[in-house]
Amino acid sequence: MRRALLVALVVAVSMPASAAPDPSRDVLWAALKTCVLAKRIANRTFPCLSVDLGDTDRPGSAVLRAPGEPTHIVVMPTDTVAGLEAPVLRGPSGIAYWRAALAARPFVSDVLKGRLTPEAVGLAVNSARGRSQDQLHIHLDCLKPSVLTALKAHGRQIRTTWSRFPAPLAGDRYFALRVPEAEVARFNPFAVLYTLPGGRPNLHRTSFAAVATLPGDPEPGFLLLAYRVPSASAEDVMDHSCTVANRGA
Repeated sequence: MRRALLVALVVAVSMPASAAPDPSRDVLWAALKTCVLAKRIANRTFPCLSVDLGDTDRPGSAVLRAPGEPTHIVVMPTDTVAGLEAPVLRGPSGIAYWRAALAARPFVSDVLKGRLTPEAVGLAVNSARGRSQDQLHIHLDCLKPSVLTALKAHGRQIRTTWSRFPAPLAGDRYFALRVPEAEVARFNPFAVLYTLPGGRPNLHRTSFAAVATLPGDPEPGFLLLAYRVPSASAEDVMDHSCTVANRGA
């Protein structure tokens, strides 16, 4: 049973959306239900790394590692939430899941035993057609070296209102927004996406990533990066083999 579930998770978390037949889009949800049941019955979390059942004021969330990809983590609501287009995310739930994702970053960096700096870990959520699963999952992993280079060159130019990021990131053109450090804990990226330039909001076609500002930035915090195309996949800024750690970044 454990081996079969792990094989299913490899498919669910790692395969491209275009290869996913409809029945497979609930595999991640099935794994999540297993995690929640194990937590409730036996205070165990397999196959998840952690499960927070939440309370009356805070929704629950779970953390899962992609099998075979030690640094690739996903954070999910324990409630049914299809994706970033879900209206519920515009309220307090969106802030709660953002905080849960930030808190999960050590699951990425701890695997590498000090070989990865915090700003080299990114968060990403794919669009409806850019994802393979219909349960909201926030990806966490190392950033591609080329993305880190672009952030180093242009990150300080980003302000607290949307503007075009000056250079392509993993081949796509993003809008960018600075989140000051003092505002990070109460920030809601899902709500801010409704203000993304480009006409009427269409979150089914929108994807975003978030990265910490680099050391030495005079205005520390996070950069929110978002773009809108039919199969938008901000996960493309990530490197699931974590080359930056092997380089000693």
